[in-house]
Amino acid sequence: MKKTILKAAFLLFCMAGTTPAMAQFNLKKAVNGAAKAAKAVTLTDAQMAEYVKEYIDWMDEHNPVCAADDPYTVRLNKLTEGLTEVEGIPLNFKVYYVIDVNAFACADGSVRVFSSLMDIMSDEELLGVIGHEVGHVAHKHSKNAFRTALLTSALKDGVSSQGGTAAALTDSQLGDLGEALVNASYSQKQEREADDYGYDFLKKAGKNPWAMALSFQKLKQLQEEAGAQKTSKLNQLFSSHPDLDARIERMQKRATDDGIEKPE
Repeated sequence: MKKTILKAAFLLFCMAGTTPAMAQFNLKKAVNGAAKAAKAVTLTDAQMAEYVKEYIDWMDEHNPVCAADDPYTVRLNKLTEGLTEVEGIPLNFKVYYVIDVNAFACADGSVRVFSSLMDIMSDEELLGVIGHEVGHVAHKHSKNAFRTALLTSALKDGVSSQGGTAAALTDSQLGDLGEALVNASYSQKQEREADDYGYDFLKKAGKNPWAMALSFQKLKQLQEEAGAQKTSKLNQLFSSHPDLDARIERMQKRATDDGIEKPE
């Protein structure tokens, strides 16, 4: 049975009946936390790279990764053949054997595709999803989203470092970071940039860029089929890809204008 991707639990603090002394303590703590967070804004690129690596290593460790000879891995490797780097960042691909329907890319070029997404998408549709995610990496959307998640979740109480080395995150902090990234969203402008980059990226690599439109068509189909009954496993996928009709139309027009034949 597939496992659900690991997510940290949130602790809810009830402030009802707080005494004035406690209120002063919480205010002081908030001020101190804000000061530490402000200091954390000065994270260097090297520290960011350390945190990204720590996060993706933690994700790979805490989720079932398909083996090299697993049919899912074999299919993904064949599908992504030739997709080796983006803007000088080396790409690496793995499959998580989980029931969630999703995929994500980290700022370091790590692309993780969930097996349940592969179950419901054709090769062309999967390529469209991958192209889009790579577009977020190219435009540094993934890096900026990761930085924001660090400062608002894992490092909300500040970060300590010695000699320029980022402090190691605890399992709890990594869990909080994962939740923040799952709930992160991009602006319409960022989504368009990722779509356009994904189109050009696939085309340059010799892949059919119709994949972009096809992937969004599949998401729209899933959305319509699920309707009001759509599960939480699909909710995040839908919410992270808004305005599907407009995006389908844009990608279809680009492919048609370029005279590229639509795959069967």
